[in-house]
Amino acid sequence: MNFDPVLIEPRRARMKAAGFWRDETLLDHFEARLKEKPEALALTAVIAATGERRDFTWAEIDRLAWKATAGLRRLGLGKDDVLSCQLPNGWEFVVLYIACRRLGVVFNPVMPIFREHELRFMLRHGETKVFVIPKIFRNFDHEAMAEALKPELPDLAHLVVAGGAGANSFEALLVEPSAEELAELRTLSARDRGDADDVCQLIYTSGTTGEPKGVMHSANTMYSNLYPYAERLGLGARDVILMASPMAHQTGFMYGFLMPVMLGARMVLLDVWDKALAARLIARERVSFTMASTPFLMDLTQEAEESGADVSSLRIFLCAGAAIPGALVERGDRILGARVISAWGMTENGAVTVCRPEDPPRRSADSDGFPLPGMEIQIRDVDGAPLPPRREGSLFVRGCSNFAGYLKRPQWNATDAEGWFDTGDLAWADEEGYIRISGRSKDIIIRGAENIPVVEVEALLYKHPAVLRAAIVGYPDERLGERACAFVAVKPGAAFDFAEMTRFLKAERLAQQYFPERLEVVEALPSTASGKIQKFALRNQLRAEAEARKG
Repeated sequence: MNFDPVLIEPRRARMKAAGFWRDETLLDHFEARLKEKPEALALTAVIAATGERRDFTWAEIDRLAWKATAGLRRLGLGKDDVLSCQLPNGWEFVVLYIACRRLGVVFNPVMPIFREHELRFMLRHGETKVFVIPKIFRNFDHEAMAEALKPELPDLAHLVVAGGAGANSFEALLVEPSAEELAELRTLSARDRGDADDVCQLIYTSGTTGEPKGVMHSANTMYSNLYPYAERLGLGARDVILMASPMAHQTGFMYGFLMPVMLGARMVLLDVWDKALAARLIARERVSFTMASTPFLMDLTQEAEESGADVSSLRIFLCAGAAIPGALVERGDRILGARVISAWGMTENGAVTVCRPEDPPRRSADSDGFPLPGMEIQIRDVDGAPLPPRREGSLFVRGCSNFAGYLKRPQWNATDAEGWFDTGDLAWADEEGYIRISGRSKDIIIRGAENIPVVEVEALLYKHPAVLRAAIVGYPDERLGERACAFVAVKPGAAFDFAEMTRFLKAERLAQQYFPERLEVVEALPSTASGKIQKFALRNQLRAEAEARKG
């Protein structure tokens, strides 16, 4: 694969001179941990459905990773090839990424919820050579799906199946290399592992263009975020970090995996969110930090209150993805005994603004934090001029952790000559620099911190023979932040209802988390003179209905 990380070079000298880009990679941090404490407990992986638990020292992870490195090499992978991974949180994910970096292979994590519709594009666009999947996860047969997709993916040479059997199983990947093979691999790794400016991660994010965008990151862009993030929160080697958010999201990948390795902290990985199990893990493993979206915080607070679980070790619950209700901040602080801290960020740049543990609780209720060192924000009016405090405008960011660009789509990089990236979000800032995200100019709904690709779902609805016009808008939800409502105008004499919409989207193999949770069939959709649908009018309608129900 020929990568085009065009946003790296223009800021390389400045970021290195300022000390934000330290030229450190995952392998540098991992090898440092091996030297410091090879027999220390590094990782606990728990499977929610069975309660199975596996513990690993740093040395045990190393031995498994070298086996995986040999296995990937036998499959023909080399520098700048792409491996896609659809595994849930677990030790296999960790081992696989370390192995990829030893070969200079670019790692593409994809969400386990994705189905044929999403994967067909992502794996083809990313020129994936090896696709690693679970056999069965949450009662879905990923192997059968991948086998059916394989003929449509010209670059895909191999499937590797965790929990599978035979030559393509994950276990078969972990055959012990001979001494000669291992020596050769070490030499190869020294040459091909690359440097901290190489693209090491390709991760897709939904946008308004109608197709996912392949975000490219380097070690420098990611670690320049992790250092100030950990410093602001006071995290270190003594912390135990629980991660139940998917590692195919930047939340799980960066803060549940890369950060603990960087700090020398212990990882506790949970494959599926289970509030009772999470509370027990916090108590048993003395977890001190976790990061997740608002629904996780609500669940954990409720569980701790009802069960009386001892979660006293938890110091910080960092909540991002949607504004945290003030009452939940207060309940979380009181019931969990932890600081609930708000933050804002994107796949393109990690966490950009973060509150401090020493801030009063109201800060996490009424703001999304202030910029981390190395990152700047600017709020602009419609003409591009910076706005004073308390004025809403378009949010732009620039700095060390901004991404390397969108794969094969540099025209979408939305970054100007001065390095300012247009986030597509609306925000305002107070006099102290704390921001509040107030809306989105991008046409995306965030449901429980999961981006709903509105344009993509609308395009599928338009394929239905009964649909004349369609628009999807978000409406507030106390637990998830937002849910999606589809407004549909049907063709004369045609019929369309919620059951038919659900059946059709299932047939189109759309991930179920993207399905609208509400349908309004209308005679016509409000439009401008040019025919553009006025989504604000639809949002206002839903808001008015919600207010009327409250009244």
